[in-house]
Amino acid sequence: MSFERISRRDLLRCSGVALMGASASGWMRLLADEAARQGAKKKSVVLLYMNGGASHIDTFDPKPGHTEFKTIPTATPGVQFAEHLPTLARLSKEMAVIRSMNTSEGSHARARYYIHTGYREGVGGVVHPTLGSIMAASIGQKKPELPNFVSISGGGLGPGFLGPVHAPLQVNDPNKGIDNLKQFGAIEQFDDKASVLGQMEQSFLDRKQTPAALAHQATYEAAVKLMHSEKAKAFDLSKESESAAKLYGSSKFGRGCLLARRLVEFGVPFVEVDMGGWDTHKDNFGRVKTLSNQLDEGMGGLLTDLKQRGMLDSTLVVWMGDFGRTPEVKSGGRGHYPKAWTTILAGGGLKTGGVVGKTDERGATVVDRKVGVNDFLATICKAVGVDCTKEFTTRTGRPIRIVDKGEKPITELLG
Repeated sequence: MSFERISRRDLLRCSGVALMGASASGWMRLLADEAARQGAKKKSVVLLYMNGGASHIDTFDPKPGHTEFKTIPTATPGVQFAEHLPTLARLSKEMAVIRSMNTSEGSHARARYYIHTGYREGVGGVVHPTLGSIMAASIGQKKPELPNFVSISGGGLGPGFLGPVHAPLQVNDPNKGIDNLKQFGAIEQFDDKASVLGQMEQSFLDRKQTPAALAHQATYEAAVKLMHSEKAKAFDLSKESESAAKLYGSSKFGRGCLLARRLVEFGVPFVEVDMGGWDTHKDNFGRVKTLSNQLDEGMGGLLTDLKQRGMLDSTLVVWMGDFGRTPEVKSGGRGHYPKAWTTILAGGGLKTGGVVGKTDERGATVVDRKVGVNDFLATICKAVGVDCTKEFTTRTGRPIRIVDKGEKPITELLG
């Protein structure tokens, strides 16, 4: 008799067994363990990606004398943010601010690859899976109605050697909501095209079943399933109340954060929201002010909403980018700076409300508790119950760990 099939009658019959006998057999312990497993709430991840690399000095690690912005106190004693982040300052107890990121990749493409995959581009001669694809493979459902990985407003990275079955569903514009799923036309037209493609693929698979072909078939079948699913309404922002929509602001990023909350609420385990414009080589302060206002509304709305709905403990919100920006301002802008910068982890059952690490008075050097990319990604994995040492197998049969060796998770944040 499996635990999944225990009926009320079975339970009453089992409860009639002598307590000493049940205890000795371990039945009560097993039942309790199973009940805990069934009741355990799965965690989701919302990744807010600052494409281009946000200035740490002008946002979450302000340095008076090295920024034009004033600093404001947060809800965490002794911790200050830049003045254009008042909502996030009030929510600081829900966040762990990691001010001691230290990496070696200073070009956008390579840094983006590294922070998303845990590997430097080109290592091992393979294309590594992005974090969303890793999570889709690790904590996603086997046959989901909704995608296990949704990427909003950005091209993002792909599933690498994990294959197309773990690729993200791309949503270019969150404001279009359900229209993002209608790129193939009306549902009848979509069904016609899917039927033709299905016949062609099946004809090929009858002759040769390759992993790539099977993965492609599974991906397309998932798309067809989604088009017919009632859960597709998760993508429709018009279903939100006016007050809920106002909470996030009207920017594309804010709307993306609202869509992310809807998707997580409907059971999507990983959502990435891209916010571009942070490559501030020119007009740094003007652009950072505008971007910070949008960030404060969008991310602030997300954290507030998740908390009000009782979802923050089961949703890990990650704030990260390519790297930081230089302490010096030249020609009105800041350059790329991977030596010292900031990331944030919020919710997810972590020990929040503090700061990890420290930079010097210029924000130029980490002076306490260096955190590398692998350390950061390992912490994310552990927060959602994924073994970062687990190995995936490439198409050539080579085992590759989720996170490259040498990781040191930020244990002080873990429960």
